[in-house]
Amino acid sequence: MGFVIIRDGCGSRALQIAKQHGISGGTIFLGMGTVQTPLLKLLDICEIRKEIVMIVNEKNQLRSALGVLDRVFHFRKPHHGIAFTVPVTRLYGTRNNGESESEEEIMHNLICTIVDRGLAEDVVDAARSAGSRGGTIVHARGSGIHETCKLFAMCIEPEKEIVFIVSDKDSTEAIVSAIRRHMEIDKPGNGIIFVQDVTSTYGLF
Repeated sequence: MGFVIIRDGCGSRALQIAKQHGISGGTIFLGMGTVQTPLLKLLDICEIRKEIVMIVNEKNQLRSALGVLDRVFHFRKPHHGIAFTVPVTRLYGTRNNGESESEEEIMHNLICTIVDRGLAEDVVDAARSAGSRGGTIVHARGSGIHETCKLFAMCIEPEKEIVFIVSDKDSTEAIVSAIRRHMEIDKPGNGIIFVQDVTSTYGLF
């Protein structure tokens, strides 16, 4: 599975280019990137809209398409976007049904944290205190047993925020520990964290 996190308005073009290089399709959703520069902090502009393109495809074809996107969008330049792949255990509903491919050396991890809306910035701050350079925030809805409440006999599902952070493998434990401690994740209803291996990256500095 591949993820491309790119500037607002570029997701459709990125997916179109990927399709021209063997990708059958993908899903685009909106998020916010967190940036830290003295000027943006002075102007109180520390979030920029991002588009996240999620693609599921065979490993070699996916890497080939992401390599093309890397060249087109110049991910090697700061703030031009990033792309990465994560392994999928099983895949159904495509021409490539079946088990995942052989394991590879893991250099990075994807840390996903799900918390109540309004707390994502606290997650990012906690992660930065442990060495993270930022993350991408996506809005979502939750329906866990601790969160759902009723209003006029109707179930209300509170809004959530998901924070995606790509970290060096050696830094992952420190970042996760900082988020767990700061957000009190181990208390019921405070959120969850899960970590996935990242098999290839583009645009990380």
